[in-house]
Amino acid sequence: MEAYEAILSRRSVRKYQDRPIEDEVTEKLIRAGAAAPSAHNEQPWHFVVIKDRTILDEIPKFHPYAKMLSEAPVALAICADHELEKDPTAGYWIQDCSAATQNILLAAHALGLGACWLGIHPREKRKEALRKLLHLPESVEAFSVIALGYPAQDKKPGARFTPDRIHTNQW
Repeated sequence: MEAYEAILSRRSVRKYQDRPIEDEVTEKLIRAGAAAPSAHNEQPWHFVVIKDRTILDEIPKFHPYAKMLSEAPVALAICADHELEKDPTAGYWIQDCSAATQNILLAAHALGLGACWLGIHPREKRKEALRKLLHLPESVEAFSVIALGYPAQDKKPGARFTPDRIHTNQW
């Protein structure tokens, strides 16, 4: 699948087949995340691969939109290590982890997987619950979780291009 086609056809998938994701595929997704642009090339991210069913089933207890994890064979938690930042007050880790998350979503789609971005940051209760569940170090902050699986639904791309939101040179 070409990059442009992947961008335009990617959708959030919340229903998955009862089929495992191969470790090699998971590694490809993480490599895609790590290839994201990063402010000052800090690359503050860490990736937690979640395959344990008890952990996957625990997340919907504190995240109201994570019910699809009951079917997902794998989830990836994207986290930022603040010790890797040159200026922790700048907040660029948010853009860095957003770019890594988007790269993973696009790679998953291109590899024939379904995926759904679950926001963790900036919700403090979600961040703290995930910190405890995944035993994250104090310097590491959870940003997002991506539910992953082979899709059990075929979602067509929506029309999101809105020409009246395009402005040239000024509003």
